[in-house]
Amino acid sequence: MLTLTVACAPYDRVRALFDGRVQIPGVRLVQVPIHSEQSFPRAFSRAEFDVTELSLSSHLLQVSRGEAAYAAIPAFVSRAFRHGCIYLRDGAGIATAKDLQGRRVGIPEYQMTLGLWLRGILADEHGVDVNGIAWRTAGTNQAGRKERLRLELPPEMDVQPIPGTLNDALLAGEIDAILSPTEPAAFAAGDPRVVRLFPDPRAAAIAYHRRTGFHPIMHLMGIRQDILARDPTLAPRLTAAFAEAKRLALADIEADLRHSSLTQMLPFHAEEWAATKALLGPDPWTYGIAANQAELEAICRWSHAQHLSRRRLAVADVFAPGVEEART
Repeated sequence: MLTLTVACAPYDRVRALFDGRVQIPGVRLVQVPIHSEQSFPRAFSRAEFDVTELSLSSHLLQVSRGEAAYAAIPAFVSRAFRHGCIYLRDGAGIATAKDLQGRRVGIPEYQMTLGLWLRGILADEHGVDVNGIAWRTAGTNQAGRKERLRLELPPEMDVQPIPGTLNDALLAGEIDAILSPTEPAAFAAGDPRVVRLFPDPRAAAIAYHRRTGFHPIMHLMGIRQDILARDPTLAPRLTAAFAEAKRLALADIEADLRHSSLTQMLPFHAEEWAATKALLGPDPWTYGIAANQAELEAICRWSHAQHLSRRRLAVADVFAPGVEEART
């Protein structure tokens, strides 16, 4: 019996892999239930886990450099619309996305997937020259954050770390905006000096999805290359197992909604679930390459255009061989 450690946040879509409902013959999966803030540094610096959640942007960067310790499978365990993650200093003269052109904008790490997506959206949807923005990196609310991976940017790009936090820099007028998955402390506290670029981020995200069909992929799963070299069948088998766990998670939601009392503390769970399926389809969390081809091509294009990937990757370059045929 092959034992594999699996580092992944305790998502509903992976639960069946660890409660015994989904099994891989000859393989025992040992869950390491940690969030990406803990798993990413350990995965990218020392490949600590056999199977792990990966930052999509970091993985593309490493693949393009020939440095990837993991081979990815198209199990996209984290997806998120990020229109609500652009914060502005009120009074900075930014009324539209195009007004970010040439500004000083903070981000926790230049190479993070949130940045890859939002720069891609700003460029494609709003005509912003994102490589002409002065990027400033630091922790959003806690000082000391560093780039996870070494950057290789052209000399004309202005990307620099700053001391302190992005929240403090925004309030001090040292930067004009922040891109962050975490709310700046001032915004969370209701400080009127910090506002969102898109006041109704849900409406902006829905409109974006209707134009593009994209449901932004943030993280995927990877299996360590040395393990895969010993058994190449593990990649498609893991892909199918993650897909089955996700299918069961969707079934769990539908079953829960048929009960007279809900297990979720969401009073409008049924209405929200119906609205989600109306927007994203009966499987709102699609796995697999073919179903996400256009989105993955855009991501590969952005990574190279933003000087993260050394070369423009083909979608097939991103994933382990054989996963295209796996049932997703």
